[in-house]
Amino acid sequence: MKRAIIGAAVVAGVACLTATPAQAAPQIDPVKALKAESVAGRAVNVQSTAKVTYTRSLVVTTGLEGTIGFDGRGAAASDVAQTLQYSKDLLRSVKKSKPQEVEALGQGPIRMISSRDASYVSGPIVDAALPQGTSWVRYSPAGLPPSNLVLNVLEPATLKTLVSHRTSWRDGVLKGSIKAGKLAAASPSYASRFGTRSRSGRDGKITYTLWFGGGGLVERVSAKAVLPYGKSSMTVESSTRFSDWGREVTVLLPLRGDVLDRGQLGDKVPAEVPGIWN
Repeated sequence: MKRAIIGAAVVAGVACLTATPAQAAPQIDPVKALKAESVAGRAVNVQSTAKVTYTRSLVVTTGLEGTIGFDGRGAAASDVAQTLQYSKDLLRSVKKSKPQEVEALGQGPIRMISSRDASYVSGPIVDAALPQGTSWVRYSPAGLPPSNLVLNVLEPATLKTLVSHRTSWRDGVLKGSIKAGKLAAASPSYASRFGTRSRSGRDGKITYTLWFGGGGLVERVSAKAVLPYGKSSMTVESSTRFSDWGREVTVLLPLRGDVLDRGQLGDKVPAEVPGIWN
């Protein structure tokens, strides 16, 4: 009997030892990890693509690549380049209303340096309008382009909401879905892009996947939004990769002497920041 009791105790002890590592380790709080990166002089590299499908023949694809810098309040400035490409049918339509802009976009990427208040644009789309000695057109008010066309996970409130609407979270991969109205209520960038009162801001559904690194920081985001558009719907798909979190760099705005305000150039340059990222 005594031997049986000792044997049972040993088996129980082994079971405890083997069960402990198998228990799910507590997830690192991604919001806390993000806020810890909100320090002046720190930055992250971003590489993002997006595709907007209005109809089968009306499609625009775009890319964004560069650096986003932080301060104590979060994302504070960015230095990025964006590209834009239209499907043939959409290109014909846009050419009728913005022929010069379409031609310039085909010549090369748009470079943007942005703060929370303004965006500075350079590249073929504004070069012809600028006098010698200047390189940038200042658009204000304008803000930072989002890191992802659908889900800007650099906003703590947005990231917190996405985590709370997860459907699964395993091995550093989180999946979830959320209604457009709930996302608009949490995400300033989504609300500014799609509105809060429009059908795109209220209705529709967003599904997403987030990949986290060991420190709890987002390494990749993939999102798909199906939103009302006219009598049908449009689909917005966007994928973003983040790298070199915590790199020490400060995004500097262009020198005042290199800049002209958009208002000084009239209709020689686009009325708003070109592309679809702002």
